[in-house]
Amino acid sequence: MPPQRQIFQRLPCLEVPLLLPTLVRLAVAEETGPDIGKMIGQFAQYGIVGVVVVLLLIGIIVPKYVMTSLTADRDKWREAFEKEREAHQATREQLAKAEERGDVAIEQGKTLTRLLEELGHRPELPRSA
Repeated sequence: MPPQRQIFQRLPCLEVPLLLPTLVRLAVAEETGPDIGKMIGQFAQYGIVGVVVVLLLIGIIVPKYVMTSLTADRDKWREAFEKEREAHQATREQLAKAEERGDVAIEQGKTLTRLLEELGHRPELPRSA
């Protein structure tokens, strides 16, 4: 028994092969899946229109509204990326300034401690518990 008959026996809803489109019949006829070459050949026999349909189905060419949507989405994400980059740059600058201020405060504290020690005062340093 040919594989096509076995499939039709297993799937009673597909017993009328004349009602099935050509592509579905090709897919059902092979148990491994549809033969892409045959499908492309069927579309290509219609000339330029067939080639355009194949390119649309494969995704090589896209409609204008899809391309417009993609470019708008790309521009939106690029703008968000640039804003995020600027925000992070501002944060890095503020952290660098804070680090400088911290370094200056540490140096001032060391200088004050030496000055107090030279004047005879013993500053009491905090001890760990």
